[in-house]
Amino acid sequence: MPIKYFEAPEIKKQVDQLAEECEFYHVVPQYVFCVRSRGSKARRTIARIHGLGKIWQGVMNMPPSYIIEVISEIFDPMSPEDKERTLIHELMHIPGGFSGGFRPHKGYVERKNVEQVYKKLQNDRATKRKFMP
Repeated sequence: MPIKYFEAPEIKKQVDQLAEECEFYHVVPQYVFCVRSRGSKARRTIARIHGLGKIWQGVMNMPPSYIIEVISEIFDPMSPEDKERTLIHELMHIPGGFSGGFRPHKGYVERKNVEQVYKKLQNDRATKRKFMP
């Protein structure tokens, strides 16, 4: 069965919210798109990010853009917490210049950093709830 792609508005909403809450101010929400795929042969991949490279940007006269793809068979059964960690991980691949390129796994985008961002997010949410009437 070939891989199929579907719009994922609920993932887009979550990605936009996470980018804001995690203070990823370099992420331009209107140029981050989200899809859900089915039929991928990948077994260890939960999600992946695709960028619109410079040559495509130039030829098509388009701004830098990204697509976050979640692989339905693996992503959908995950806990809400692990889904958030996965989406944070993908957002961390977007470089500060929002250029269409990627930050590599080595260095910035590592498990430890994802956990640090996730813990800060949880603390910020808890503090916000504490002071909400």
